[in-house]
Amino acid sequence: MTARAYALLYVANPMKSAEFYGRLLGKAPFEAHPTFVSFEINDGLLLGLWSTSSTDISSPTPAGGSEVGLVVATPADVDRRFEEWKRAGATILNEPADMVFGRTFLAADPDGHRLRVFNEGDAS
Repeated sequence: MTARAYALLYVANPMKSAEFYGRLLGKAPFEAHPTFVSFEINDGLLLGLWSTSSTDISSPTPAGGSEVGLVVATPADVDRRFEEWKRAGATILNEPADMVFGRTFLAADPDGHRLRVFNEGDAS
C-alpha cells in the first residue's frame, strides 16, 4: 500500500482556487468537483481544496488560517519560484530573504492561506 498524505485547505471557491494553484504548480488538478479539488504535489503529498460551504465538520477552520511550506533544493530555486509566482499573480507577503533556517519568501492564495517557499539550509 502506498502511503499518501493530504494537506487540506478550506477555501471559498474550490474552482477559483484550483485556477490559482494550477498556475503556481504548473499542473492541472487530478480531481476536480465544485466542492473539492485535489492536486498531487509529489508522490506522497496531495493538496486538497475543500469548500467552506460544503464541509460537514462542526467548526471548520476559517479561510486563511494556515501556512503551507514548500521546500525547494537551493536558495536560487527560492528566487526563481518567487519570480514565477509573482508573474502568476500570487499575492506576495514577503519578498525573498535569508532567515535562520534558509532562504524564503511568503505569498498568499485567494483565501489568505500563507504559502511559504524555502530552502532548508544555512542562511547566506
